[in-house]
Amino acid sequence: MRGTLFIVAAPSGAGKSSIVNAVLARDPSIRLSISFTSRPPRPGERDGEHYHFVSAAQFQAMIEAGEFFEYALVHGDWKGTARQSVEPALAAGYDVLLEIDWQGARQVRAKVPDAVSVFILPPSRAALEERMRRRGQDSEDVIQRRLAAAREEMSHYAEFDYVIVNEVFDTAVQEMCCIFAASRLRREVQAARHAALLAALLDGDEPRQFA
Repeated sequence: MRGTLFIVAAPSGAGKSSIVNAVLARDPSIRLSISFTSRPPRPGERDGEHYHFVSAAQFQAMIEAGEFFEYALVHGDWKGTARQSVEPALAAGYDVLLEIDWQGARQVRAKVPDAVSVFILPPSRAALEERMRRRGQDSEDVIQRRLAAAREEMSHYAEFDYVIVNEVFDTAVQEMCCIFAASRLRREVQAARHAALLAALLDGDEPRQFA
């Protein structure tokens, strides 16, 4: 059975990565796709764990070779998801999570219409700025550029299936877990997962277990 593709997007500073990491710790059945980026690593970031860090020239070569499932220019840097990180895993029946921006999410939905998408909002613009400054990873100029871009990014929330407001972190994590759990119980997913059971029930031949 083909896996479910989950998309999570948010403006910079909304807490997307923290929420995603907490959800993955609770739900090990989801595979996180590690994105490629042309920006340099921030303090504490490790290649292959947070991102695959490549040069702008390497990224362009990957684009020309058709290696990306989606890609976009975000805050002056390229970010993208490799096809090999998504398509084989989905075909093998694994759920895959993409932590991307709204531009990449739009590309993915065009390719995978049944993908489940979630947008994370901050509780206020002041909270967004505070979180950007608190992580201490960006210069003042970068912070101001990200804040200016945040309004445009947040205006795309209506393109997503679900919206979470990250005011209380634990609540936001629980809401994300609920979305993923509910998505796996959709009729079409359950019909594929339990095809033998449904056939037996409808034929009147009771199976030994619901599995």
